[in-house]
Amino acid sequence: MSTYIYGIARTPAPPLPDGLTGVGDPPRPVRVLERDGLVAVVSDAPDDLRPKRRELLAHQQVLAQANAERVVLPMRFGSVSEDDTSVGEVLAGRAPHFLERLDTLEGKVEYNVKAGHDQEAVLHVVMAEHPELRAESEANRAAGGGSQEQKLALGEKVARAVQSREPADAALLRRALEPLAVEVSEGPQSTGWLANLSLLIEQDAVDELLSVVEELDTSAPQLDLTVNGPLPPYSFVEKADASAGAAGGARSAHTLG
Repeated sequence: MSTYIYGIARTPAPPLPDGLTGVGDPPRPVRVLERDGLVAVVSDAPDDLRPKRRELLAHQQVLAQANAERVVLPMRFGSVSEDDTSVGEVLAGRAPHFLERLDTLEGKVEYNVKAGHDQEAVLHVVMAEHPELRAESEANRAAGGGSQEQKLALGEKVARAVQSREPADAALLRRALEPLAVEVSEGPQSTGWLANLSLLIEQDAVDELLSVVEELDTSAPQLDLTVNGPLPPYSFVEKADASAGAAGGARSAHTLG
């Protein structure tokens, strides 16, 4: 029977509610495996595991219970090893690495901050920075809006000017937030976002982080900011997750960001 891994912690095992279940249909009972000062929170792995909403929530809920009183290295959804013996070999073989990560994460949480452009606000900024575009816009307006060609030409110039601001505004966000973080992980860029930062934050620095974000809303209105957290520190255990797979013959059924 394959073993599904939710997370890794120090011994003694984190207190888990009686009857706690995880992934699978029916849900598999959650248990712990101990080896060399570490414990893995695991269950039997279903053969047909898929990233369905119920399974994702079950994975998150087990981690929430395990992480309620102590730090746990969260494995990504779909972390599966061949059997309990393989999991024990992972714990033994990578114990120094896991312990280092647990030390790093102690007393810390992850926050994710994404930034896009508020279209109306960034247009005001662009027009203020580019008087030639403002003059062209005013000339078109004075001429009844201008011809279709003039409108298209101005729109393309404004779009390029907005796009050219993206690196500067992304850097502005990093300069404001990175000093508050113990570690920073930059996520993949996607349409609509000019920055995607995951921040490992000391718990006593959370209020300061949220205050800085609030200040940016006022001082940099062209930024449209989205804050999520506190989150399990997935962005800061990827090396541990990969090491677990390499050391123990683990396979990843699905890996979701």
